[in-house]
Amino acid sequence: MKLKNLLANKNVVTIIGAVLIVIVLYAFYKWRVNSAINPITVPYAKETIGPRTKITNDMIGHLEIQQSSLKGNVLTNENTQIVGMYTNVNSTIPAGSLFYEGIVVRYEDLADSFLIDMPKDSEGNYMIAYNYKVNVETTYGNSIYPGNYVDIYFIAKNEGKIMYGKLATNVKTLAVKDSSGNHVFENVVTEKRTPNQIILAVTEELSSLLRVAESIDDAKLILVPTNVSYRYENKDEIVTEVNDDDVKAYIEQNKQ
Repeated sequence: MKLKNLLANKNVVTIIGAVLIVIVLYAFYKWRVNSAINPITVPYAKETIGPRTKITNDMIGHLEIQQSSLKGNVLTNENTQIVGMYTNVNSTIPAGSLFYEGIVVRYEDLADSFLIDMPKDSEGNYMIAYNYKVNVETTYGNSIYPGNYVDIYFIAKNEGKIMYGKLATNVKTLAVKDSSGNHVFENVVTEKRTPNQIILAVTEELSSLLRVAESIDDAKLILVPTNVSYRYENKDEIVTEVNDDDVKAYIEQNKQ
């Protein structure tokens, strides 16, 4: 009953409330002081890390620093925020620098991440990216996806007749983009994107042949999914199928 009577007294309640507020403020002040005084260990770059580079444990050192001196969005947890991540496009982390949000990103958030892990040819050389202009029709109704493989056919007029043949087989598709450079098959629900260019992984030799082939008058390249049987037909003209060596020889003859 005495406690109930005390709580019914407004002056007592006011005093108790004031004491609690003081205790909370003091605890917060002590926490802020300790946070500012007590150093924490943060990761830093032991070496200069260039753009589009995967960050590994051996690139990271550790530094004790006063928490109050940390400025900006510094990353402090190397296991979940740094190791295995990538430096962003056009971003370099200088040796001795801390790691910051926006400069360190996930692989899937890296613009054109496909350019990092380029496949190799049969001789172990890295392939290069080749951009080829396309539309919905030439991508089989927008059904050629990144990671798919295509065969490349060459079609041209030769001595008044149409010749065609397979220029390359099992060419990997790296990306499909629209006219603004956005990835067509990103998980975007607010817009429908139309293919405008397809990016292929090709050898130096094939890249050279493709550039020449695209420059030849009355000639075109056709991309066909590798698992699709293809035959070019034209009811108004004679069509001759040739082998890949003949196709390459014809293209080589038309180099300028």
